Amino acid sequence: MAQAKIEITNDGPYLVSGGLPLSQEQMVTVGDHREMRPGRTFEVEDSYALCRCGHSKNMPFCDGSHLSADFEGAETASHQPFAERAEHFEGPTLSLEDDERCAFARFCHRAGSEVWSLTERAQDAETREEAMKAAYECPAGRLQHHDKENGDKLVEPELSPRIDLLEDPEKSCSGPIYVQGGVELVGADGEAYEQRNRYALCRCGHSDNKPFCDAMHVSVGYSDQLDQ
Repeated sequence: MAQAKIEITNDGPYLVSGGLPLSQEQMVTVGDHREMRPGRTFEVEDSYALCRCGHSKNMPFCDGSHLSADFEGAETASHQPFAERAEHFEGPTLSLEDDERCAFARFCHRAGSEVWSLTERAQDAETREEAMKAAYECPAGRLQHHDKENGDKLVEPELSPRIDLLEDPEKSCSGPIYVQGGVELVGADGEAYEQRNRYALCRCGHSDNKPFCDAMHVSVGYSDQLDQ
């Protein structure tokens, strides 16, 4: 695979290069936690353009509808590194960083609790594991742990470069574009964002923290209609 990259265009689509695989994933609740269930897989070229305005008639790809929709895609998100933006929480064996970029995917809720409480109680192996999963399964990359029992090592899953289009049937809406595996993200002004293992991009066009998802797809009931 060539160097994977996503470039944001002025008031237009995301330009994807490097042959990134593209699939759909359904987010579902199973018992006391959330899981991903595979959906459609898309045939893509080495380069392709993903809709960013939410109006394309050829979802998930751009068809130029942003022009007639008068889409305003100005980026408002900070370029400040995660470590400088994040709030820190200390537990007995784990420390948690939270930059509050929430896509409302709800993977932070597990075992009848949530990641902040689990971190505070993470002394036994089972609670530690639940806390770590609640953080590293967050598609927005909002949460990350450091393992204090293992040299303060960053706890992150090994993710291959790919893109998943998240669907949220429980909220009757389509969620963000989940980008995995350290894919470079470059703003419309040519400035790269901090390289991250996980992040979620807005695809409804309504985020107030563009290019990242801020859960506005839930408020506006956005659907890409891929399953219709």
